Order: sequence, then C-alpha cells, then structure tokens
Amino acid sequence: MSDKMIDLTFWQLVASYIFVLLLLVMVKQRKIPREKEILIATLRMTLQLVIVGYILMYLFAHPHPLYTILVVALMEAFAIHNIYKRVKLGISRAIKNVIALSMIIGTLCSLLYFDFIVIHFSPWYEPRYFIPLAGMIIGNSMTGITLGVSTLVKGMKTQKHTVEAALMMGATPKAATKEIVNHAFDSAILPTINSMVGMGIVFLPGMMTGQILSGISPLVAIEYQIAVMLGITGAVSLTVILFVQLGYKTFFNERSQLNDENTEK
Repeated sequence: MSDKMIDLTFWQLVASYIFVLLLLVMVKQRKIPREKEILIATLRMTLQLVIVGYILMYLFAHPHPLYTILVVALMEAFAIHNIYKRVKLGISRAIKNVIALSMIIGTLCSLLYFDFIVIHFSPWYEPRYFIPLAGMIIGNSMTGITLGVSTLVKGMKTQKHTVEAALMMGATPKAATKEIVNHAFDSAILPTINSMVGMGIVFLPGMMTGQILSGISPLVAIEYQIAVMLGITGAVSLTVILFVQLGYKTFFNERSQLNDENTEK
C-alpha cells in the first residue's frame, strides 16, 4: 500500500463544490431562504482557509514564540467575539467579562498542560503542533460555552419567578439557581460527550483522517486522536464550569437580589 499523499488538482477541488450546488438546489426547491447565507458561508470558508494556509506555511518555515502567541491570542479574541454574536439573547457586560475570562483560563490551561505534560513539544511553541491543537481546543470550547451561555441566560429569564420564590424562602443564590446552572453545564458538554461516543464507529475525526491520509500509521493516528479528544473534553469542561460558576453570580447584586436588567424577558 502506498503511503504517498494524494495531491488534489485545482479542478478536483473545484469538483467538490458540486455538493454546495446540490444544497442550494434543495433549499430553493423547499423555498427555504438560505441561498445567500450558504453562498457567503462557502466563500468565507474558502477564503479563510486559503489565507490561513499561506500564514501557516510562513509560520512553519519561521517558527517564533511571539508569532505563535499572537496567533493563539487572535484565535481567542475571535472565538470570544463569536460567542457574543451567537448568543441571541441579550447578555450584560458582566456576563461578557465572565465569558472572556472563562475562555482564556480554560483553554490556555488545557493547551499548556497538553503541551508540557502530554506531548511535550520541542520547542514548546512549535507552530506545527501548537497552533492546530489550539484551534481544536478553542473551537470546541467556543461551541460548548455558547450553549452554556444560551441555556443559562434563557433559564434565568424564564425561571425568574421560581428563583425569586426560592430566595424569599431563604435560599442562597447558589441554591436557588442550582438546577439552572446544572442544566446549562449539561447542555454545554453534551455535544462533546456525543462526539466521544460516536468516534471510531460512527465517524473518523478530522485530525485522525488527515494523519492517515498523509501516510501515518493508523495506530499512531489513534493515539494522537485519543489524547487530543481528551484534551478537548478537559478544555470544554473547565471552560464551561468556570463560566457557570461565575456566570450565575452576575444575575444578583451585592444583597443577593436579582438584577432586573439581566433577567427581563
């Protein structure tokens, strides 16, 4: 069996866009107004990946800790901004601060642990390893915390009277919001758990598939994928638990009363 990577020609790559055309035909036939959104998403995906490809080629050829740190900082900033945009319900400045803090601490702690303990890159800032892993950890944490934020904010607004009743009965803010916080945490980590359950049987993850296609032994690819998936799970869990434990407090004032501006529907 040949272990040589098959290079795609320009026209082979163009041929793959037939699937986008099929999607456009489907939504048009069903009169679903998504054509513009699909075209914009496809164009953005293509341009972003091409630009990132050239940037990574430069970084791999000129490794430097400042370059790596700058790229990870940009990833974090974009992910945090994307969370703000994806949460449809209104969120206060205090919650935004908690989101940013949770993302930065949760993802960086997991990434640095993965770097220095699990794989131990040499040098530690090696962009060929550090940047792709940072992307996977930050991207999955972004998805998880977005679900957590949406669920927590919605729960605090829809169950405002239940929380107020518990407070009137003498419950602390932590006790009064326990079910809402637990539901937010559960909703946030569920996609990650589902990915772990289906991995290897229902689907082969992208990182593992890419390594196998590049000629690496499937067993080596599996080892890396297990380690990376556990790292992602840890990052998502840490990021979300930080958010929910700090986030619910933003709905209360210093007298343990609900802030009306944060809980209005």
